[in-house]
Amino acid sequence: MKALTIYQPWASLVMASAKPYEFRGWNPIERGGAYAALIGQRIVIHASAHITPRYQVVDLHNKLQAGGELAAYTCLHAGKALPLLNRALGKSLHSPLPISAGLGTAVLGNPRNGYDIAEEFGVPHVNDSERDEHANWGWPMLDIEVWDEPIPMRGFQGFWKWPEPGSVGL
Repeated sequence: MKALTIYQPWASLVMASAKPYEFRGWNPIERGGAYAALIGQRIVIHASAHITPRYQVVDLHNKLQAGGELAAYTCLHAGKALPLLNRALGKSLHSPLPISAGLGTAVLGNPRNGYDIAEEFGVPHVNDSERDEHANWGWPMLDIEVWDEPIPMRGFQGFWKWPEPGSVGL
């Protein structure tokens, strides 16, 4: 099974069904081959070891709390996202979000143009981070299956092979 590494808190937002799209700058169908073959397949959602600067998480939190158009730009479901962002910011009794670990799986849906997704949310463009170049394509994250416990694992950029159970590292 392939895995996709995503920065926190976005990896956990996917797993909480608060983030219906994972935004990337490219369309896997246009890249063809193995990338296109992933559409409709179950993939592991892996939380990166990267620590997102606090100000970015605060900005995302503030947009969702403001509601309206500011929240719509993020394409996040505020009711599901805010408790998780509170946890990421240390405003919760729960432990911090896991890093460098597999969190569960999702089915990768047909990618959609970012401007089409923006229309769905009633805004001129969408972006859930400060990385504008990554909002070109929204990859639907469908049929989320959260694992009972995160599985520690070193990740890689792009899609990579998740080790089979029982192999080294699991």
